[in-house]
Amino acid sequence: MSRFIRAQLNNLKSKEFREYLCSTHFWGPVANWGLPLAALADINKDPEIISGKMTVALALYSAVFMRFAIKVEPRNMLLFACHFTNECAQLTQLGRFTKYHYLGGKNEVKKTSLTAENSPQAAS
Repeated sequence: MSRFIRAQLNNLKSKEFREYLCSTHFWGPVANWGLPLAALADINKDPEIISGKMTVALALYSAVFMRFAIKVEPRNMLLFACHFTNECAQLTQLGRFTKYHYLGGKNEVKKTSLTAENSPQAAS
């Protein structure tokens, strides 16, 4: 086990790893992580605020760049992971948007709020 740890530490000290940390192959994906993190943070927010057009655009953008990350030489798995996460988050948001605007979710929210206002607990 100690050989494995020593080998990994030596790997971190290598010239190749330092060059990787100073490259756009590393910093590009790191900068892109803001998109999926923001989408994941919005998953519990009100679906009324979701922009359908922007969600579709971001889902298409991530699909294209997932393919790019695999095809570029050398493969950029950090970029792929970023866009895969964003794709999943955007498709989740798109599902929430569709349910709210087109599958009766808006009506359910109105019924729930009206029921809460007319309940005996609300009167006291």
